[in-house]
Amino acid sequence: MNAVTSHGMLFVASDINAEDEADFNAWYDREHVEERVRMQGVISAARYSAVSGKPRYLGLYWAESLSVFASAAYAHAFQNQTPWSEKILPKMVAPTRRIGDVSANVGQGSGAFVAVLPLNIPDDPQALSDRCAEIGGLLSEDLSFVHSYLLTPKDELSKPLPQEDLDARRMNPLFIIESSNIRSNEQALEFATKALDGLSANAARYALTWKLSAAELT
Repeated sequence: MNAVTSHGMLFVASDINAEDEADFNAWYDREHVEERVRMQGVISAARYSAVSGKPRYLGLYWAESLSVFASAAYAHAFQNQTPWSEKILPKMVAPTRRIGDVSANVGQGSGAFVAVLPLNIPDDPQALSDRCAEIGGLLSEDLSFVHSYLLTPKDELSKPLPQEDLDARRMNPLFIIESSNIRSNEQALEFATKALDGLSANAARYALTWKLSAAELT
């Protein structure tokens, strides 16, 4: 499969307490996703719910380049949240917020199921990216494979959310696999975990709940 153009990505995963869940989902679905997709340079935002592992909720925000998340406009939005955001953000449980470059792209598009595999921080980032591209090529032989890529977080852009555990905060690369079939996604994660010596205890699989692209905005 041909490699696709490199982009920037914002990755946000978190749990939420049961009493806050309805408001959390309403905030995401009725305000936050559209607000972020309307920002210049943001391509799309997608929400996912865990089918295995944790945290329970995941959001992936694609941008034309990493510079979108380094812009003055994005920094202003992050530092000046809406009233609803100010209410919800402190209630997110054990959140992980990472912004970084996307590399090792194999395939294209979005799958119904997403596997997230944290990796050890490498001595040679380029070698890791090359290896992930190689693994993606092998995974692409499965007809249910859609897309795989490596997210390499940038510490200076990945500002923590209020409840993130700063003592456990590490900029681990994330290998992400998107598939059209739940079983295929599970098998792909198992294969990648062994091939990349991934951090299996922190891996998770998710199902897509909904996605909004900038092209769909009215």
